Amino acid sequence: MSGAERTFGEGSTAQALRRELGAFLRSRRERLSPTELGLLVTPRRRTPGLRRGEVAERAGISASWYAWLEQGRVRTSEQVLRSVARALHLNAADTAHVLSFVEGRTQQQQPPGWVSPNLLTLVESVAPNPAVVIDPHWDLLAWNTGYAALLTDPARLPPRQRNLPWLVFRWAPARDLIVNWECEARYLLGQFRANAARHPHDRRYAEIIADITQDPHAAHWYSQRETAIYQPAVRHFRHSTAGDLHLRYIKLAALDQPDHHFLCYLPNDPDTQAALHHLTAHAQTANPLHTKHH
Repeated sequence: MSGAERTFGEGSTAQALRRELGAFLRSRRERLSPTELGLLVTPRRRTPGLRRGEVAERAGISASWYAWLEQGRVRTSEQVLRSVARALHLNAADTAHVLSFVEGRTQQQQPPGWVSPNLLTLVESVAPNPAVVIDPHWDLLAWNTGYAALLTDPARLPPRQRNLPWLVFRWAPARDLIVNWECEARYLLGQFRANAARHPHDRRYAEIIADITQDPHAAHWYSQRETAIYQPAVRHFRHSTAGDLHLRYIKLAALDQPDHHFLCYLPNDPDTQAALHHLTAHAQTANPLHTKHH
């Protein structure tokens, strides 16, 4: 390793990111089974999972360097982190999470506090299909009548609670509405945690985490440092008025507004399509389109 890879006197954000990366690597190292990897286990072995030196050997780096990496004392390259990810047998989601800590990459700008007219028009035009625009904290910026009818009208919630993880974990009806709630909630939290981990000093992330981890499930899963990556899927809802709904979940990035995403639920069958029309027609919303600023 080059001495140039070590950096000293840097800001607290960089240091906090390195500590978070180190803690994540340690959590994955301790989950590995030595016997499954063909390692000899003696009665004197007390280390849970692999030893640091065993990971370092498999990654092709020195044991001391890997120890410093887990301790958050050094920065390193994408190549080294890929080697470590392979040594730890990380899945695609965890590998992507580790690589997101590579330093020196261009950081995305924080999004403005408003939603572009193009996104507002798009959200409105897809109704009655539920649609919403979210920011990097997954706060709800704009939504249509279909979204308000499927879940709840975010305009009726305090601004702090207009947030997708909050709705899933703290809005009580979500557990009856979302079929397979535990699986869906765990998957969503894994994605959110991966985002939050890259912003250790962001007050809004901290506020959301404090809110949602009041739920015991969220607190346990968050402490396990579970991560996930977005994958298109068909979500199953059981609505008290519309019955069973099978909706294809789509997420699109907005090129004209960095860090904003457009989320939409499209019917996966004719019955769901008809149910959405019925549901939206009877929704009691004041306006066809809402934003958190109006």
